[in-house]
Amino acid sequence: MTALDTTLLLLGAAVLGVVAFRMMQLPPMLGYLVVGILIGPYGLGLAQNDATTHELAEFGVVFLMFSIGLEFSLPKLMSMRKAVFGLGMAQVLVTIVATMLFGWLMALFLPSRFNISWEASFALGGALAMSSTAIVSKMLTERLELESPHGRQIISVLLFQDLAVVPLLILVPALASHSGDLVETLARASAKAAFVLFVLLFVGQKLMRGWFSIVVKRRSQELFMLNLLLVTLGAAWITDYAGLSMALGAFVAGMLISETEYRHQVEEDIKPFRDVLLGLFFVTIGMLLNVRLVAANGWLILLLLMGPVLLKFGLITALAKLFGTSTSVALRTGLGLAQAGEFGFVLLNQAGGLQLVDPLLIQLILASMVLSMLASPFILAKSDAIVMKLSANEWMMQSLALTQIATRTMSAKKHVIIAGFGRSGQSLAKLLTEEKIDYHALDLDPDRIREAQTAGANVSYGDAARRESLVAAGINRAAALVVTYTNTASALKVLHFVSELNPTLPVIVRSTDDADLDKLREAGATEVVPELLEGSLMLASHALVLLGVPLRRVVHRVQAARDERYESLRGYFHGASDAADSPESMQVRLHTIVLHDRAKSIGKTLLGLNLAELEVDVTAVRRGKLRLELAQEIVLQEGDVVVVRGIAEAVVRAEHRLLK
Repeated sequence: MTALDTTLLLLGAAVLGVVAFRMMQLPPMLGYLVVGILIGPYGLGLAQNDATTHELAEFGVVFLMFSIGLEFSLPKLMSMRKAVFGLGMAQVLVTIVATMLFGWLMALFLPSRFNISWEASFALGGALAMSSTAIVSKMLTERLELESPHGRQIISVLLFQDLAVVPLLILVPALASHSGDLVETLARASAKAAFVLFVLLFVGQKLMRGWFSIVVKRRSQELFMLNLLLVTLGAAWITDYAGLSMALGAFVAGMLISETEYRHQVEEDIKPFRDVLLGLFFVTIGMLLNVRLVAANGWLILLLLMGPVLLKFGLITALAKLFGTSTSVALRTGLGLAQAGEFGFVLLNQAGGLQLVDPLLIQLILASMVLSMLASPFILAKSDAIVMKLSANEWMMQSLALTQIATRTMSAKKHVIIAGFGRSGQSLAKLLTEEKIDYHALDLDPDRIREAQTAGANVSYGDAARRESLVAAGINRAAALVVTYTNTASALKVLHFVSELNPTLPVIVRSTDDADLDKLREAGATEVVPELLEGSLMLASHALVLLGVPLRRVVHRVQAARDERYESLRGYFHGASDAADSPESMQVRLHTIVLHDRAKSIGKTLLGLNLAELEVDVTAVRRGKLRLELAQEIVLQEGDVVVVRGIAEAVVRAEHRLLK
């Protein structure tokens, strides 16, 4: 197969896999892995582990490390230093030590089958110490647990693991070289790393900021993107040329840019490359799984799967307890980090390439790591039930939290329940307090709750998307409920429980735009406030007042737009700059259709065309310079411009009916 053949096969298979796993509400990364297993040399044999696939995989890791570098900032690191450099460092070191001890025991008691050197044990320990940043962070986001106590612990450990990859990628080749004195080899590797850090902290920062300023002043998006790719791949090439890893160079480049004012723009621009190439990286990882080997060594692979997962779960849980967390938080942290990680594959492949580990053992460990990642989403989904069974006081802790909410709201009647106490929730609470209206807020950020409670705010730790939290907050006695965060999935859960517990309770939901407006209304929302549309209303009202339009008329227009549920504001003309928005295909849009001389709708009326059955509205018909008054009896003529409104698919169908 040519490089183009291989690339097209990987892309096509990846698209099909992601679609299938999205339909099953599973992480797309699992789709990539399964697709790799199916099309790989050990599956259907459609693709091979050749140089092309390896290069694509390496580029995926390069862009992932670049993104991690963008997220790395010293202030953020210092605020989490106890969890990152305490729990995170302890987890990596203890896992490596435990793996080296196990390797020594195997070599001692089973020397004929396992002859693992301490260098190989070190490399395997580093690989097994990694957890999946891609899977875990996504699952925590979907479950709204990023700001929970165990969510913060997990993210802190993942951050240190990502940072630990850098020295591990330097140490493993140094240990494998066996050239001269080991201390000299390590000193040489450390000197290289020190030089990179020197470039990062003292030289590269000034050069990067100055160079990016020159590029940005050219005001070319194309040039900005080209420069971004040049910096990322150029830094990777430099470190690779110096004998270090390409991933290290990309990480350094990300850190250089993270301290500039262009970080957020870079982060948005790099996402498509990172996600696509990282997806192909996971496909190539799936291709490494030898299905026949798994079938032939089922019990051994099961042992290699259960052993490291249980070991990491036990170690992380024990370490989290030592660092002062509660039993339930420690258990959830251990469950979240027990699986293998994407950088574990990188370290494992590096160990295999350096011939530190027997190829058969590499395949067995690789198979167990892939299976652990496949099982991870299911473990995280059942984490609540697992913790309840393992922790005798978990139910008591949850009951205590619910009791605290109930105690705070016991005497409240006709109060407002505020779901989410971020900036919008706090602004609402302030206005309610000024109007002497009681409220009680539920939030999942412990730091925010602690500061707000100290200041006298009525806020408790609780998830509004849980039935028990709403009952404890007094939903049966409440006057209204306001969802102040923009998460449609969570808001739909809240609306479901409201319809079950208090169907007549008015619920106001905040959304980013009008994409989920109908879905939220159908679920029972009394009002949906799309902040983009509200922002455009406020912008227009200020402009009209400044232009001399009477305030009463402006207020009337704004209120009329709200009364009609923003119907006249829904949809807009999309341009090239909107192509990266998500999910574009489901957003209502405006589209103009010019009727040429062969258009099939000429001579027909709007009523006869029946565009409504296509779920499309006609918002305007222009004839020359005239805007015709809308009526179903309008007979369309050549040259007419018809403006339609609907989602992308419906608009395409309407254009087809009007023209063809």
